[in-house]
Amino acid sequence: MEIILLERIEKLGSIGDVVNVKDGYARNFLLPNKKALRANESNRKVFESNRTKIEADNASKRTEAQAHAADVEGKTVALIRAASNSGQLYGSVSVRDIVDALNADGADLSKAMIVLERPIKTIGVFDVRVSLHPEVAVQVKVNVARSPDEAEQQAAGVDVLAAMFEQDVSGFTEAYDPSAEPGEIPADLMDAPAEGEGEAEA
Repeated sequence: MEIILLERIEKLGSIGDVVNVKDGYARNFLLPNKKALRANESNRKVFESNRTKIEADNASKRTEAQAHAADVEGKTVALIRAASNSGQLYGSVSVRDIVDALNADGADLSKAMIVLERPIKTIGVFDVRVSLHPEVAVQVKVNVARSPDEAEQQAAGVDVLAAMFEQDVSGFTEAYDPSAEPGEIPADLMDAPAEGEGEAEA
C-alpha cells in the first residue's frame, strides 16, 4: 500500500514522504494511529494544505520530548527477580515491569515508548531504548538481579554470575600432595595418631 507519512517513522521516512508498505502494517498500525494517510489524490491535497501545521505540531512535540529526555536519559532501575543459579529468570521482565519501575522514579512514560526487542530472561544490566518522539530517543539501564545486594554489585560492574561460578569451582579444589600415590589420602588430611598409639605396652 502506498501511504503519506504524517511523522518520521524509523527505517521508512520523514513527514510528507510517500512510501510503499505492507497492507497489514498500514491497516493495523500506521493508519489507525494517525501516523500516515493513504496516498490518494484527495489525501495528497489534504496533506499539502495542512503540511505547515503538521510540521509545526511535530516541531512542538519534538521540543517537549527533548525537554522530557533530560529527565529520563541515563536513569537506572533495579528489578529484583527470582532466578536459577545459571542466572535464568523464572519468567521474564516485560515492558510493563520496566515502565512501572521508571515511572516510580518519576519518568512519566507510556508502554509504547519502551523499545524492547525481546523480553529480558536473565539477570544482568541491560540498555533499553526509550522513544519519546519519532526523532527523540534515549537510553536507560535496567538492572535485573536476585537481591538488592546483587543489584548493587552489578551496578558497580561486577559480573555476579562469573563471580559465583568462580566460588563454586574454588569449593571443589582438592588438596594436592605430590608425594602421595594415586588414590592415597594426603598426609595433612589424615588424623594425627592418638597419644600413645603404636607404643609398646609396658
